[in-house]
Amino acid sequence: MIYILIIVGVMVIDRIVKISVDTGMTPGETIPVLGEFFHITYVRNTGAAFSLLEGHTTLLIVVTGAVICFGIIFVIVKSMTYKKIFLLSVSLMCGGGLGNLTDRMAYGYVIDMFDFGRFPVFNVADIAVVTGCALLAIYMIVYENRNYDKK
Repeated sequence: MIYILIIVGVMVIDRIVKISVDTGMTPGETIPVLGEFFHITYVRNTGAAFSLLEGHTTLLIVVTGAVICFGIIFVIVKSMTYKKIFLLSVSLMCGGGLGNLTDRMAYGYVIDMFDFGRFPVFNVADIAVVTGCALLAIYMIVYENRNYDKK
């Protein structure tokens, strides 16, 4: 099933990048890539997005785990009844969520590394979650509005 492969693929790519940063850098270390515009910076984030709920690791693990389980079951059970863009969005969010959940369970924090200076440092899993959310928004605007108009 393609959506399960997407979930696993996102998680694997995320793990590879995070392991590379964790073994090749020390926390707080930064490597300029594009001058001052973009750096690889090793950050340990104990919160969720933008460090929200910092220090509430158990809560983040439980909630994230439950949402991911629901998402994976949904993708498996409903793969024939929903549009591909919707299933892709859920798969990306689940894969990214699993990547960050793995960190939280293993270390008690999430490894972040992509640093654009004024924006919070983020990782591959975060990119997948945000992309999944954007696709979900597009799905809702394009497809849900059409169904709403017909009711």
